[in-house]
Amino acid sequence: MNRRRFIQAASAVAVGAVSSESARATGQSTGELTVALNGGEYAKACIEVFVKPFEAETGIKVTSITDEVPRSKLELMVSTNSVSVDVVPLAPATDALAPVRGYLEKIDYSIYKKDELDAMLDFVKTPYSVGSIVYAYCMVSSTEKFPVGKPRPTTWSEFWDVGRYPGVRTMPSGGTGDAPLEEALLADGVPADALYPMDIGRAFASLDKIKPHIRKWWTTGSELGQMLNDKVVDLAQSYDGRAVLMISQGVPIEINRNQSKLTWESWGIPKGAKNLQNAQKFIEFITRADKQAAFAKLMPYGPANRNAFKLIPEDLGRNFASHPDFLTSSIVMNHKWYAAVGSDGISNSERIIQRWNEWILQ
Repeated sequence: MNRRRFIQAASAVAVGAVSSESARATGQSTGELTVALNGGEYAKACIEVFVKPFEAETGIKVTSITDEVPRSKLELMVSTNSVSVDVVPLAPATDALAPVRGYLEKIDYSIYKKDELDAMLDFVKTPYSVGSIVYAYCMVSSTEKFPVGKPRPTTWSEFWDVGRYPGVRTMPSGGTGDAPLEEALLADGVPADALYPMDIGRAFASLDKIKPHIRKWWTTGSELGQMLNDKVVDLAQSYDGRAVLMISQGVPIEINRNQSKLTWESWGIPKGAKNLQNAQKFIEFITRADKQAAFAKLMPYGPANRNAFKLIPEDLGRNFASHPDFLTSSIVMNHKWYAAVGSDGISNSERIIQRWNEWILQ
């Protein structure tokens, strides 16, 4: 999953406003902290919802860096003993490599309240990072081509069924690592709980069947949005945040959450961070239910803390991939499998990109 493009796609809209909340009394402490927050509207929301309240509660001065810290930069900082940031946003693949690369500190879960920790989705809690937002690839259909009350695809096997559900389709390109392989395997009859380790050959054989019916393999959220807005496709696999935004703008589409593919963003601490304890406190703070709920009111991402849904309106909560009603029918991406390296020194993610670039030219 290309995290930068996902965040840029969904960050195009701000939802609601941050509510005024009282700080949790934990006592004042001294010190400082440097935190990377991605960029744009996402970073602005982080500053309002996370940074300012954290400073007010703890007395710790936070320096906010409104930029990403790519894995290459993280590795360079750690390997050269020049770590200049204490907390960084992480893609799941970066976390998956942490035990091998050694570039992250372990999370101190002993400082978390039990009710908060228990409410966090299991897949976002790892020894080296804690997730805060959840988002997804989901199926989207035109309500003009498939009117409400009329049959429409609700599974990937039905998406593949062009005879029963004729229409122009679009899916993400795999040239940058976003290949719809899980969807192809589901369409071919593989059970959701047996997707990993993925049979790459079987997935591409399934993709062969849908390939003639794909108008375009999209590479950016804006490209996808243009096709949906111009009504040149009837069925799509879409970022859920992009689809929610377009529905709010009046585009005649509907989201199907069944068999959505979930991923997430986490927070971690570079190995050798100068303000380790403050960094641990910051990550604990921003993953609390009340902070997660406040962030969800500003940015269209699902909270990773399930208790946050008790603090946001139901109609807003149903816009998010992590809503309890959607989780049971969704698929969680296995980023450890993607990051795993074979005997040839190539990771599964790299292997898929190579295979895709050959396949798309056939």
